[in-house]
Amino acid sequence: MHNFSIHNPVRKLLAMVLPLSVLCLAVVAQAAPVLIPAPPQLAAKSWILMDANTGRVLVEENANQSLPPASLTKMMSSYVVSSEMAKNKFNEDTLVPISVTAWKMGGSKMFVREGTEVAVKDLLRGLIIQSGNDATVALAEFVAGAEGSFADVMNQYASLLGMSNSHFVNATGWPAEGHVTTAHDLAILARALIQDHPEHYKLYAEKQYTYNNIAQRNRNLLLWRDKSVDGVKTGHTEEAGYCLVSSALRDGMRLVAVVMGASSEEARARESSKLLSYGFRYYETAKIYQAGAILKPDVRVWFGKDDNINLVAAKDLYLTLPRGARDDLDAVVHVDDVVRAPLTSTGELGTLTVTYQGETLLKESLVADHAVAEAGFFARIWDHLLLLVYGLFS
Repeated sequence: MHNFSIHNPVRKLLAMVLPLSVLCLAVVAQAAPVLIPAPPQLAAKSWILMDANTGRVLVEENANQSLPPASLTKMMSSYVVSSEMAKNKFNEDTLVPISVTAWKMGGSKMFVREGTEVAVKDLLRGLIIQSGNDATVALAEFVAGAEGSFADVMNQYASLLGMSNSHFVNATGWPAEGHVTTAHDLAILARALIQDHPEHYKLYAEKQYTYNNIAQRNRNLLLWRDKSVDGVKTGHTEEAGYCLVSSALRDGMRLVAVVMGASSEEARARESSKLLSYGFRYYETAKIYQAGAILKPDVRVWFGKDDNINLVAAKDLYLTLPRGARDDLDAVVHVDDVVRAPLTSTGELGTLTVTYQGETLLKESLVADHAVAEAGFFARIWDHLLLLVYGLFS
């Protein structure tokens, strides 16, 4: 396998126009350490701050501690409903019958009436904005037949998302033995909500919803205090304390903050705001390469109808970086020693590794910029002979 360094373009330019002594001074100046203060300590049981784009964790404390999630559970319930809708099993206008069980639910309510039918889009708003236990159970029964069966589906989706420390017993977050999750798992879930179902994630930004002539406000106080915040969900029970999953988007960077076990509604909003402010102030999301960017040109192809390909990024590549660190990244491309046809444009032929101060931040597969068919019989024989000769002299 061959390694190729990708040098910083700023340093390339400096090398062309500056004498060596000046270049050395410039490089030293670039390599000055980026100073970041210690993250804030919060008045809560558990918390985490994650870049929603890259999944990188910036701050965490007891993030894998199993805790009751209260109504944060409804994030998973809405994710399941949106996912099932995406499979065309029903749509937003589908009418859902309201059972006696759903109508009798205590706690937060949307105030649906037993024996009526309510559209999925209205029940989703009741679940998300009003945190209605009645709306949540109605949707659970509609999707899976019974709330217990719906909880099974929730756990299956949690497993698919990599929420390895979560177990759901019901759809609402009503206190139950064994109904637990973690701050880290909830950050994963929030990221999935945002990326997989953006059309329904927009509901989490709505500040108020009126149903049955009853107007109720979204309990996420940050929606009123910070214009960059557009979600996500609150939760509270005596056992869980006051919890908040929040997300904000500023200048192309989206962060997800999870705070569990705060002492009050005000405290969970205040502590969440601390996390978000810290992340935006000291970090940035950098797009380092776009999909199709050539990272190693003219790679020799053996046994193919084409002699060369370019290795390219298969997708847009992002990093979460300390602000000011972008110019000090080191990137190395690893290419397979022998690239053989036939080739598709999706198979891995090399890797890109990006490091910062010795820490690996990114390792991604590189692919061919086009497919290459296998050459004819005599061309393949010739390449075999050439490889044999190269092997003898290498």
